[in-house]
Amino acid sequence: MISPNVLQFLEFLKKNNNREWFRANKPLYEEAKVEVESFVNQLIPAVRKFDNEIGILSPNDCMFRIYRDVRFSKDKSPYKINFGGFITKGGRRAGNAGYYLHIEPQNSFLGGGIYMPAGASLKAIRQEIYYNIDEFRNIINDNDFIKNFRQLEGEKLVRPPKDFPPDFEEIELLKFKSYVVLHPLSDKILLSEDLQNFVIKIFKSMLSLNHFINRALE
Repeated sequence: MISPNVLQFLEFLKKNNNREWFRANKPLYEEAKVEVESFVNQLIPAVRKFDNEIGILSPNDCMFRIYRDVRFSKDKSPYKINFGGFITKGGRRAGNAGYYLHIEPQNSFLGGGIYMPAGASLKAIRQEIYYNIDEFRNIINDNDFIKNFRQLEGEKLVRPPKDFPPDFEEIELLKFKSYVVLHPLSDKILLSEDLQNFVIKIFKSMLSLNHFINRALE
């Protein structure tokens, strides 16, 4: 479970997103960070039990920094108002599909797949779908998949992607810029003792999608 202290810190940070407040309350951040890292550390071996392709990882391989890159953003708030961890082969920077935990008061969720991959990777994924469309359809039409995620999420191209036939029967599936699934995570579940079991249950239903994508990237 995650304690109310983590959500309380994030609530405070949302209202006081500035460096002065953060420096004055750094111990609150450190306590919350340690708690989330501890939970991610428990998740890693639990995920490895059903997906040994993730290999050996530490929380540091998976956790995103709380500091925002504001160089090209109109929003100059220096800190993210969430904690995020991405469990995937090679760690969060490897560019592979994986399992994402997002902790944010009243806006937490579990995610899977791959978000905004580089051009060559995106083309490889589209090619894998194009040449193995029946397999991909079976993955996204699976009962558990539909129950937990309903459908793929994310932005799509307006026109068919270059180098693929516009009359392909599932051309809409090739228009995605990301191949992502999401499942909402209520504060009630987040604070419950059953959190880990719930997370692993949802993560397991992402397995086929993640393996399909990572096979395309190999």
